[in-house]
Amino acid sequence: MDKILEAVVMSSYPNNVKQGLVRRVIEAAKQPMDSEQCWSMLELSTKLFLTGDTKYKREIGKEVLEVYGHYHPEEFEEFFNVRFLLSLLQEGYGPLGKRSHYVLDYIQLGLQFVLESPSANSIFNLLRIEVLRKVCERPSPKQCAKISKLLTQHPQCIPTGKHQILFCQQLIRCIGQFQCISEGEDEIMEFLEQVNKVSGLLQRIWRTQTSAILPSLKELFTIISSTEEQEVPSNALASVVQFVPLEIMDGVIRNLTNDDSITDVQMMTAISRMIDWVSWPLGKNIDKWIIALLKGLAAVKKFSILIEVTLSKIEKVFSKLLYPIVREGALSVLQYMLLSFQHSHEAFHLLLPHIPRLVASLKKEDSNSATSSLEQLAELIHCMFFRFSGFPDLYEPVLEAVKALPIPNEDRIKHLLGQNAWTSQKNELACFYPRLASKSDTGKIGLINLGNTCYMNSIIQSLFMASDFRHSVLNLAEGNSQPLMTKLQWLFAFLEHSQRPAISPESFLSASWPPWFTPGAQQDCSEYLKYLLDRLHEEEKTGKRIYQKLKESSFMSQAIEQHYLNKTLIEKMFGGKMMTKIRCLKCLNVSSREEAFTDLSLAFPPPDRHVLSAGRASVLPVEEIGPQFIEPPGSPSQIMGSPWVRRKTHVSGDRAANMVPVETLGFQEPGNQATPLNSNAVGMDPAKDPLTAFGEQTCSPKDSRSVPDLINYFLSPEKLTAENKYHCEKCASLQDAEKVAELTEGPHYLILTLLRFSFDPRTMRRKKILDNVSIPLVLKLPVLVAPEESEDVWQRRKDRAAPSSSFVSVIYDLCSVVVHSGISSESGHYYCYSRECSDTITHGQPRDGAQKPASEKQLDFEIQWYLFNDTRVSFSSFESVSNVTSFFPKDTAYVLFYRQRRGRQSCPVHEAGPESSRPHGEPSLNKDLMEAISKDNVLYLQEQEKEARNRAAYISALPKSPLWWRDFDRDKDDDNSSGGCSPAAGGGGSGSFHGLVF
Repeated sequence: MDKILEAVVMSSYPNNVKQGLVRRVIEAAKQPMDSEQCWSMLELSTKLFLTGDTKYKREIGKEVLEVYGHYHPEEFEEFFNVRFLLSLLQEGYGPLGKRSHYVLDYIQLGLQFVLESPSANSIFNLLRIEVLRKVCERPSPKQCAKISKLLTQHPQCIPTGKHQILFCQQLIRCIGQFQCISEGEDEIMEFLEQVNKVSGLLQRIWRTQTSAILPSLKELFTIISSTEEQEVPSNALASVVQFVPLEIMDGVIRNLTNDDSITDVQMMTAISRMIDWVSWPLGKNIDKWIIALLKGLAAVKKFSILIEVTLSKIEKVFSKLLYPIVREGALSVLQYMLLSFQHSHEAFHLLLPHIPRLVASLKKEDSNSATSSLEQLAELIHCMFFRFSGFPDLYEPVLEAVKALPIPNEDRIKHLLGQNAWTSQKNELACFYPRLASKSDTGKIGLINLGNTCYMNSIIQSLFMASDFRHSVLNLAEGNSQPLMTKLQWLFAFLEHSQRPAISPESFLSASWPPWFTPGAQQDCSEYLKYLLDRLHEEEKTGKRIYQKLKESSFMSQAIEQHYLNKTLIEKMFGGKMMTKIRCLKCLNVSSREEAFTDLSLAFPPPDRHVLSAGRASVLPVEEIGPQFIEPPGSPSQIMGSPWVRRKTHVSGDRAANMVPVETLGFQEPGNQATPLNSNAVGMDPAKDPLTAFGEQTCSPKDSRSVPDLINYFLSPEKLTAENKYHCEKCASLQDAEKVAELTEGPHYLILTLLRFSFDPRTMRRKKILDNVSIPLVLKLPVLVAPEESEDVWQRRKDRAAPSSSFVSVIYDLCSVVVHSGISSESGHYYCYSRECSDTITHGQPRDGAQKPASEKQLDFEIQWYLFNDTRVSFSSFESVSNVTSFFPKDTAYVLFYRQRRGRQSCPVHEAGPESSRPHGEPSLNKDLMEAISKDNVLYLQEQEKEARNRAAYISALPKSPLWWRDFDRDKDDDNSSGGCSPAAGGGGSGSFHGLVF
C-alpha cells in the first residue's frame, strides 16, 4: 500500500484526481493490517511530512500519520520511540545540507498519540533535555516559536527544577537576538506572532513557577546592560517585560537601583535600551516599567544617568507619537521625562523644532487617539512654558501650533510639576547645570539659577548692561572699603571676561540677600533691586568711600564736579529728585518737600480714567502736571487743567513751544516742534525714517496703556478730600487740597517699576495686573529746572523774560526690560531684555556746540538687543520686547531701565553725568581680580577636558539605535507618502512599519 501511495503522490495527475486516490488509501489504512505494512506506511508518511517539497505532500503525510496514530496505536508507539526522536532532534532528517525544518512540528503531531503509552515519560524526559539544548543553540525566531508551541501544548515537556530557570534565561537570550530581516508587512506580522508565542511560553512558566521570574529578569537586565561590542539586543525583549507581574515591580526596581555591583554605565545602557522598547507594538505595561526605573534612579539620586538618557532619547520617544499603535505608551514616557527634567530647559528645547509638525500631523489624522494625544501634549507644553518661561522667540511657533487646544489652569500645572520632579531639594541638582558646551554666540555670559534666584539674575544682568554703571564699578580701586560693591565688581568682571558660558552668583547672593527673604522661594525683583541699591548707597555713604574718585570730564565746571564728588555712585547713576507740592484749596498756600529717589513706582490708572485719543497726543500735556508761579498768560484760553496750574514753558528748542509732554519721541527736523511719535506727527518723511515702522509698538494702542500714560498718571494732580484731607498749617485745620509731584532732577539711569502686584483680600494673596503696557524706545520726560540752572538757556532765547522756574525735556533711551512670567509675585519666573546704550561721538560738531539733528544719531533700533534668561543668553530684538505680552499674556514688563541721552534737550545741569563725556574703553582690572579670572578660565578648560572624556565614555556606552530619527525626516522629505506610518494615517505601511519597530 505504501508503494501505491508513493506512486500516486509522485504522479503527474491533477490534484483532484490524486486526492480521490489518496482518500481510498487512507480509508484502507483504517482497516486492520500487519505490523510490517504499518511501519512502511509510517516511514512513507514521515518522509512526506518532513521532506515533502510541496505543502500538498506534507498535508498527505500528516493525514496518514494521524490515521495510523488513531487506528494503529501500538504500531505507532513502537515506531515513535525515544531513540527515533533523539535521532531526529540531534541529527535531523533528510540529506546533509537539506535537513528538514519540520522536526518539531512532527514531534508535536506525534506526541498526542503516545501520551498514555508506557514510553511517554521517557519521551518527556528526552524532550526536557533536548529543548533546553535547542534554545542554547540560539535557534531562529521561527524555530523558537515551534518550541514554544510544542511546550505550550505539552507542558510535560517543559524542563523542571534548575533546568527550568536555565531554560527561561536561555529563551530570553534567544529573544534578545531575534531580528526581522524582511520589511514586508506580512513577514513583520509573522515575526510579531512568533515573538508573542515565545514570550507567551515564559508567561505560562512564570504563572506556575513564580520562582523563575526574578532569575529571568536578572538575565534580561544582564543582556540589556551589556557594554561589550556586540549587536544591539532586539526590541523584542519588550514582549518579555509585559508579562512580568506589576506587583513585584517596586521590589525589582529597588533591588536594581541599590545594587552596587551595577555600574553607572551599565545602568545607563540598560535604561536607554528599555526606552527604545516604546517602539514595540502591542506591548503592555512597558511604559510603566520604564517610568518605574527612571523614578528608581531618581530616588537614589543617579541624576547623571537620568540627564544623559533623557537628552539622548527624548527626541526618539517624541517621534513615536506619530504612530497610533505605540502612541499611548510613548506619550506616558514622554510626559514623565519632560515633567521630571525640571532643572534645565534642555530636554524641552530639543523638541521645539518638531512640535509644530507633530501637531499638524495629529490634527490631520483626526482620530480619537490623535485628539486625546493632542490635548495631553498641549497640557505638557504649557507645563513646560510655565516652568521654563523667558524664551518667547523660541516658543512663538509652538504657541501658534497649540493655540486652539485647551490650556490647563495654574493649579493643574503646579500639581503635575510637583508630583514628577526628581527631587524636591533643588540644591541636589545644582551641580548638573548649566550643561552648556560653549559660550553663547552673543559673547555674553549667563548666570546660574541657584534655586528661584531668577529675580536676582535678571537685575544683575540689567545692571551689568548699564554700561556707565558697569564701567564705574569695574574701575573701582582696591581697598575701597566697600565689601558689597567689591563683590559686585568681581561678579561684573567675571561676566565681562570669563570663558564660562555661565557663572554662579552664589557669593554675591549671600552678601546681598535681604534678611527677610525666604531661601528657595520666588521673590520680587523690584524689592531686591531697591534693597541692593540702598545697601550699596549706604555702604559708601557711611564712610566706606571709593578708593579712587571717578575721573570727571576736563571741561566740566568746578561747581558741577564738586556736585558729583559729593554723591555716591548709586546717586550719580540712579539718583533723581522729586518735588512734592500740596496746595490748600481754601487759602491757596503751597507747601513743598524735595525727596531723592532711585526708581519711580508707577501705579495703573483706574479703569474709568480715559487715555487721550490719538487725535491729540496719547499723553497728558505738561500743563496738567503741576503748578507754576509765572505771569498770567496773555489769553484765558491758554489756561489748562486745574485753576491753579499755570502754563509751563518749553525751553529745549530755539522756538517757543506750547507744552512739554511726557511722550515717546519721534525724530524731527531741526527747529520743528517735537511731537509724540505717531503716523502723522513725525517731522520727517515716514518712508525715509525706519523708526516709524515701530510706531505701533512705541505708542499705546487705543485700548491699552503705555509707559507715558503711567508716568503722566503718576505726575498728575491728586485731590485730597474726605478722609484724606490735608492739615493746612496756615488754616490750622483739615482742608481739601491738591497734591502734585514734579521731577526736579532726572537720574542718569531712570528705573521705572510698574506696580503690577496688589493684595487681594479675598484670596489673601498678591494678584497681578496682566494689562499689556506698550514700552517706548525713547522717552521724553519733563524736569523742573531752577532759574539759576537754566539761565544760560534763557539767554539764548529771543524772549528774555525768564520765569521763576521752567521745564526742560530730558530724553531717555530704553536699556533693559525685566519681564515677569506668571500670575503672582510668589511664583513665576523673571528674565530680561537688555541692550547697551551709550552716547555716540559725533565729529565735526558745529562751532556753537549745538547737537546735530536727531536723525543723524545712531538709530535706536539698530542697537542689538539680548535676551538674558538665567544661563541662556540669545540675540533678540525690540520687536520681541514689544510683542512678548501679545504672545504670552502672563509675560509682562515689570521693571524698566532708561538711560539719559546727552544733548541740548537734556537738563544742562545733569547732562555731563559720570563717564558720559568720553567713550568707554575696557576698564583695567586690579591684579588680584585679573589673576582670579585667569585661574578660573584655566580651571574651566580643565573641567571641559575632563567632562569631554567622561561624556565620551558615557556616550560610547549608549546603545546605537537603528533608524534613529527618520520618523520626522521621512515625513519631511516625502509629504505625499501613503501608508500607516505617514503622520495622517492610522493603518500600517510596510517599510515605514519596519522602521517603527526595528
